[in-house]
Amino acid sequence: MIKLDVRDEEGNLSEELEVHEEMLGLDFHNDLLYRAVKAYRANGRAGTASTKDRSEVKSSNRKPWRQKGTGRARHGSRASPLWSGGGVIFGPKPKDHGTDLPKKMRHKAIRSALSTRYSEDNLVVVEELKFKEPKTKKALALLEALDLPKDTLIIFLQEEDSWKIKKSFSNIPAAKCISASQINAYEILNHEGILITRESVEELSELLLDSKFERQGV
Repeated sequence: MIKLDVRDEEGNLSEELEVHEEMLGLDFHNDLLYRAVKAYRANGRAGTASTKDRSEVKSSNRKPWRQKGTGRARHGSRASPLWSGGGVIFGPKPKDHGTDLPKKMRHKAIRSALSTRYSEDNLVVVEELKFKEPKTKKALALLEALDLPKDTLIIFLQEEDSWKIKKSFSNIPAAKCISASQINAYEILNHEGILITRESVEELSELLLDSKFERQGV
């Protein structure tokens, strides 16, 4: 088991939280994380790029000039790809770039990414995040008290007042807020620091650990 220090919003040690080694004790799996990031970015592509071929270009069907006797090359249509404004040869068409990654691989990639940030001492657990009103000043003070960079990913449970947290960090360009249910390896690796609430750690442990660990009572 790994013991995590749980801190309050002033950065003071509050208590300890135990998590399984498979949650934060994994090595950096380069190939697995590469596949997870590639799948995440591919699934984010719109795939709406489209061009017209010669059959779709709006133009006259009239032959530009007669076949012989002009001294110029023969042409049959202004929709030809050889003409300006003509069709495109082998141009892109709308397609789905989505890539499916097995659930166990996706979960292990997230655990590997979290383990990397934990091994770098860039993962901090807080009891809770409470903002009576949106305040960027308080968000900056919180990151400073916890010794976290501005490039931090804030992970919390989706609650009714979560908009106050998001609003507080919205004016910090490098910071990003995300709920525990939306966590992914790409966002973890894309941020230098990780700020996560205690309840989010417990939820992620239930979500990300495979059934073989759940049967062991972890």
